[in-house]
Amino acid sequence: MKVPASVWIVGGLALLWNLIGVAAFTMQVAMPEQALAAMPADQRAIYEATPAWLYLFYGLATIGGVLGSIGLLLRRRWAVPVYLLALAALVVQVLASFAVTPAWTTGGVSSLGFPVLLVAIAFGLWWFARYMAARGVLR
Repeated sequence: MKVPASVWIVGGLALLWNLIGVAAFTMQVAMPEQALAAMPADQRAIYEATPAWLYLFYGLATIGGVLGSIGLLLRRRWAVPVYLLALAALVVQVLASFAVTPAWTTGGVSSLGFPVLLVAIAFGLWWFARYMAARGVLR
C-alpha cells in the first residue's frame, strides 16, 4: 500500500509541534529564579500556584504527543492510543490549571484561546491517526 503524503506531512509537522511543547515544558519545569522574578505579577502568581502533580499531566501530554508523532511517522498502530493518552492528559492539565490556579481570574475568557487550540490540535492528531489505522496505513 502506498502511504499517503498526508501521513508524512501531518506526522512531520506534528513531531515539530510536539517537540516545541516538550521544550516549553522543560523551560517551565527548569525555570531559573531570575526568570520567575522577571515575570509579570499575574503570570508569576499562576506559576507559583501550579501544584507539582499538574506537571505530570503536562509532561504526559507533551511527551505523549512526541511519541504519537514518531509512531505515526513509523506507521505504527500504537500511535492511536498514545495520541489518546496525550489528549486526555492535556484535557486534565487544562481543566486543572483553570481550577486550581488563578488563571481564570487573571485572564478570564480571553485566556481560553490557546488551550482550546491545543486541545483541538491534539484531538485532530488522534483522529487522523485513528483514520489512518482504520484505512490500514498504520500497521
